[in-house]
Amino acid sequence: MLKSKRQQLHQQIAQVLTDRFPETVETQPELLGHHYTEAGLKEQAIPYWQKAGQRASYRSANMEAVAHLTKGLELLKSLPDIPEHTQQELTLQITLGSLLIATKGYAAPEVEKTYTQALALCRQVGETSQLFWVLLGLYRFYLLRPELQTARELAEQLLRLAQNMPDPALLPDAHRALGIVLFHLGELTTALAHMQQSIALYDPQTHRPDQSPLSGQDPKATGLSYAAWALWLLGYPDQARKSSHEALALAEGLSHPLSLAFALEFAAVLHQYRREGQQAHEQTEAVITLCTDQGFQYFLAAGTILQGWARAEQGQGEEGIAQMHQGMASFRATGAEAITSQWLALLAEAYGKGGQTEEGLNMLAEALAVVDRTGEHYYEAELYRLKGELTLAQSKVQSLKSKVTDPRPLTPDPQSEAGACCLKAIEIARKQQAKSLELRATTSLARLWQQQGKQKEAHGMLSKIYGWFTEGFDTKDLQEAKALLDELS
Repeated sequence: MLKSKRQQLHQQIAQVLTDRFPETVETQPELLGHHYTEAGLKEQAIPYWQKAGQRASYRSANMEAVAHLTKGLELLKSLPDIPEHTQQELTLQITLGSLLIATKGYAAPEVEKTYTQALALCRQVGETSQLFWVLLGLYRFYLLRPELQTARELAEQLLRLAQNMPDPALLPDAHRALGIVLFHLGELTTALAHMQQSIALYDPQTHRPDQSPLSGQDPKATGLSYAAWALWLLGYPDQARKSSHEALALAEGLSHPLSLAFALEFAAVLHQYRREGQQAHEQTEAVITLCTDQGFQYFLAAGTILQGWARAEQGQGEEGIAQMHQGMASFRATGAEAITSQWLALLAEAYGKGGQTEEGLNMLAEALAVVDRTGEHYYEAELYRLKGELTLAQSKVQSLKSKVTDPRPLTPDPQSEAGACCLKAIEIARKQQAKSLELRATTSLARLWQQQGKQKEAHGMLSKIYGWFTEGFDTKDLQEAKALLDELS
């Protein structure tokens, strides 16, 4: 068939669909996009490709949505550079960015490219109403890179923008953004305050993910999940668990896979914090199943790491460590490095359980280098505590070997080095008000002092931090601290 005749038929089909089948046009806008494209009517086709992309994203058909939006952007390239087309491209780029986050990962190069282009378009057309969503997309990229100071500056800019707008609908996203970056920087109490503000301002009619131009996770489910982490670190294990359960219940009720993946992964991490290996394993099974089905690469990698830790915790050390390395490789393939220090700490812990102390100490050295490079401090106290524990464990192995060949004491003194690591961990935890990590580090130090005959000092320091707690007495950390206090008495 001649091209002109074929184009004429495509146009006629599109017209018939529009005139006689409005329900089809509403539910399958990609049909109109296709027929108008084949008819050579690009301007008419683009709004339908945009609508098709948005509809696909709402039902989490993310790869399909990316394809529809990309088609619209390709058509725009061949059209004249006028303000109307620039505005259309801006809307397409913003929507595409959120989908690339879901499919490629927060810190993928494609995400930066898309939002950088969108920012240039905002400036070109003098657009301010969509600037918030562009800056939020860039913020997410830099957060997970992680370039935390840049992310903080963007989050503070987002909050100023939201506060200066007459409609307060953007405030929950702005408070959440600032709370998240402050959490990673180790400013836990301020981070929790912003999370709680975000949760309090949440309106399900306005802030559900299918109502957002940046269709990411549900703001309240995200806020509750991060609040759970902050609450645990600050010494409230029961409140942390309650917040996590609320996030899961909300995400499950939304029928929004990305929100559910986020809540599940954060719940699994909370189980890891609470040292609940079986529950963490069960949660990661759900994470991996969902993310494999939906193609969420970032959360799939995180779930794989956590499941490896849970296996090592339950005695499957070799398999667990192999799975953690697999997850780390996938995680880094997304371009992300945020919370890498925590993942490396879990690897170090698994190596230590398996008696591979040198490998564990190497992981911790890498983790501390990440902290120095990125400023990601929220898990720093635990890194030093683990370094102290593994230093002691390594010295025991070395001392057994050296007794045969060299009876002189090891230099430097591993007990002094381990004690210094624990004291450093306690100092960092106190500065951050991270009571759970302070308790853990103090328990490790008290155990060391007990071996050195300093029972009174050990009991005094441990009883003080243990006495601070008002909840979580069923957790392993508090149970072990109580048992040690009884021995020291």
